[in-house]
Amino acid sequence: MQKTVEIAFETKFEEEVYNGLTTFPKHLSSMYFYDETGDKLFQDIMNMPEYYLTDYEFNILTANKAKIGHLFARGDQRFKLIELGAGDGKKTKILLKHLIAKSYEFTYQPIDISPTVLKVLEQSLHYELPELQIEPQQGTYFEALKKINAANGTRKIILFLGSNIGNLMHEKAIDFLGRIQQLMHTDDLFFVGFDMKKDPNTILNAYNDETGITAAFNKNILARINRELDGNFDTEKFLHWEVYDPESGTAKSYLVAKEAQTISIEKLGLTVDFQAWETLHTEISQKYDENTIEKLAQKSGFEIVCDFSDDAQGFKDYVFRKV
Repeated sequence: MQKTVEIAFETKFEEEVYNGLTTFPKHLSSMYFYDETGDKLFQDIMNMPEYYLTDYEFNILTANKAKIGHLFARGDQRFKLIELGAGDGKKTKILLKHLIAKSYEFTYQPIDISPTVLKVLEQSLHYELPELQIEPQQGTYFEALKKINAANGTRKIILFLGSNIGNLMHEKAIDFLGRIQQLMHTDDLFFVGFDMKKDPNTILNAYNDETGITAAFNKNILARINRELDGNFDTEKFLHWEVYDPESGTAKSYLVAKEAQTISIEKLGLTVDFQAWETLHTEISQKYDENTIEKLAQKSGFEIVCDFSDDAQGFKDYVFRKV
């Protein structure tokens, strides 16, 4: 592979695609799955019967909404309900409807890097919950949180649902949690979902369904490079591959080149060679046990307030507080 011209990166996407495809082993960040096409595909994934995470957490929030609402409101104190990576809000609406029914005073501030996702979410909430005070924040988590912090000192409840924390290996998760902790006050709460270790077959099926939705989602990152950076990836020449290590709890997604090929990405002035069966790593989906979660909290400056689980103990929502 070689760089054909000197370029100045216009976006973070360009920079990370260039760097990811010119290192060995090759890799791309899963955050770039999410353009308009990727957003739709992920909604389809969440509706798959194999993708247990959505149902597990949906059941947790439904069964515990009263306890969670009381914990958030701490009496009748006004608060901001801030959600990192809000998505379509399907699960969050369980809490929002309960909080409104109980006349708790709060403002909902969903954060997402995708303006499309935020627009759709805001429209659906205006229709379903017209009385809700909503202030969408487009951008990265930390940019938006810093902006929210600068506004006023209202108590914050930060939601990070769906085991999104699982997209980070432990050291990066500690760094991420530590940065969140630094943007919190002692009376703020961090509500975060963890997918727990379970039957490895259940985990593998969630990320490699027979209908091919997860494969299309994984390959969308190549299609996005084609659309936005004038690439010429043939997605049919790549195999979606999922592996899971039950010892470490790490599930990994790859795209594997089925044959030797050379890819051109015109906007980057880049050509990239793939050998037959060479891998392109795209995603981490970490699974947890209780001891690991306790260590992550401790190392990032949090203490565990409580947790909520489904009946099978397959998924847990933890409440962290800054030490």
